[in-house]
Amino acid sequence: MPATGYDFVIVGGGSAGCVLAARLSENPAAKVLLLEAGGRDSSPYIHMPVGFAKMTTGPLTWGLKTAPQRHAHNREIAYAQAKVIGGGSSINAEIYTRGHPADFDRWANEEGATGWSYKEVLPYFIRSEGNTILSGELHGADGPLGVSNLPDPQPISRAFVQACQEFGMPYNPDFNGRVQEGAGIYQTTIKNGRRCSAAVGYLRPAIKRSNLTVETSCLVQRIVFQGTRATGVEFIKDGRTVVASASSEVLITSGAIGSPRIMLLSGIGPATHLGKLGIRVIEDLPGVGENLSDHFGVDIVAELKGPDSLDKYNKLHWMVWAGIQYFLFKSGPVTSNVVEGGAFWYGETSPSMPDLQFHFLAGAGAEAGVPTVPSGSGITLNSYTLRPKSRGSVRLASANPAVNAVVDPNFLAEPDDVRTSAEGVQMSAEIFSQPALQKFIKRLHLPGEDVRTRAQFAEYARRYGRTSYHPTGTCKIGVDEMSVVDAQLRVNGLQNIRICDSSTFPSLIGSNTNAAAIMVGEKASDLIRGNL
Repeated sequence: MPATGYDFVIVGGGSAGCVLAARLSENPAAKVLLLEAGGRDSSPYIHMPVGFAKMTTGPLTWGLKTAPQRHAHNREIAYAQAKVIGGGSSINAEIYTRGHPADFDRWANEEGATGWSYKEVLPYFIRSEGNTILSGELHGADGPLGVSNLPDPQPISRAFVQACQEFGMPYNPDFNGRVQEGAGIYQTTIKNGRRCSAAVGYLRPAIKRSNLTVETSCLVQRIVFQGTRATGVEFIKDGRTVVASASSEVLITSGAIGSPRIMLLSGIGPATHLGKLGIRVIEDLPGVGENLSDHFGVDIVAELKGPDSLDKYNKLHWMVWAGIQYFLFKSGPVTSNVVEGGAFWYGETSPSMPDLQFHFLAGAGAEAGVPTVPSGSGITLNSYTLRPKSRGSVRLASANPAVNAVVDPNFLAEPDDVRTSAEGVQMSAEIFSQPALQKFIKRLHLPGEDVRTRAQFAEYARRYGRTSYHPTGTCKIGVDEMSVVDAQLRVNGLQNIRICDSSTFPSLIGSNTNAAAIMVGEKASDLIRGNL
């Protein structure tokens, strides 16, 4: 490694970490080190949009499973968390949604996150966004994060959008516009036929700067403190222990699972929990690792009459043809993110904004935990409650940094979450029954024909639901005793350390979370540089 003295040490090369590394290194006088536990983004699956389907398990993830879910048949649910530069933005489904404006106003007005209202965060969404289609007061066209329309959505995805309209939803071409409700084809973080992760959009242009050092395959052991002042980071690289000092600040950007884990390993968290593991307490912060909130997605799967989904490309001759088309022309099925269609809609007792989101996958068995169909040609519709009330936790299993944390999302602990999840599954089945899709569908494969009552849909959700990869809130912004950081993302009771990622969300937003995580990185960079 180069010299170990830096102004800023960033722990975690995920979405927010890449943003911070790029923005802070814009000042040539600032020496910046970015540490990432995973490797480089060299896998071709990362950069081909359709590769999302290959990365919900495997070496680009931490291989996590949840603690047994008490309200979901004690299942240990696969819990994909990225282990690669770019973090979730390198392995996710590339969907670009920001959340409802009311989510951020709730943060600011009800949850103690002063300065994080929609009006105040919108400029950072716009600054990050390089939209190739939309522009104006709600969209950016020049930002590092490439956002685009899918060039050629599958006919079955178009049929899904039509089926939603037949169900009663309006068509919506822009889920990040004036209105969130409705159905449409998602905009995606794809540029010129390739995934535009935070590593590609932000880090790659910055990597040539002499004041920025990026180190991968680094297992962080702990944050180093002098009293309550963070002075550096201890990590293992190539089998040896290294300490990198930070004269200005240590910035934690390891996500809603990784950030509380590193804090706990460093002696920052609930004193009782730390004491049981023999970890010396630096600061007793009871909220570290608490308030975990995630979207609990429930899938239904239909078998098709013919080869009308992306599943046909699982056959060798079609796969070869798709590959040739992509590498010669950057077109065809490889440019699909699989999760092409989507919708936001209302449950039976929903408030003034949608409380259900739907993801339509032009295939079956594309993700871990989702079954295929006997004929090999199917489609999937996923739904989830947008603002679940259930809260879980992230805790250490051991003081050994090499041991994964215990992740317990506590899915479906609240009756309202069960009710809305059941509504989402029932609504999904009704969408599949509309004429636009029925002309393609042979039968509903999962759930079976015997699942028809609300109680049965609720039981189905408990048995088959899974994570939607949106953990947040475990080091939340706020002013109550369970808050971990203040509105400037500074860790309570400590100096020279901030947490700057989705773990700081006071509560879960009503959409996919990656765009918001990037927004946090953008706003954090201004807070750190004194621009706010």
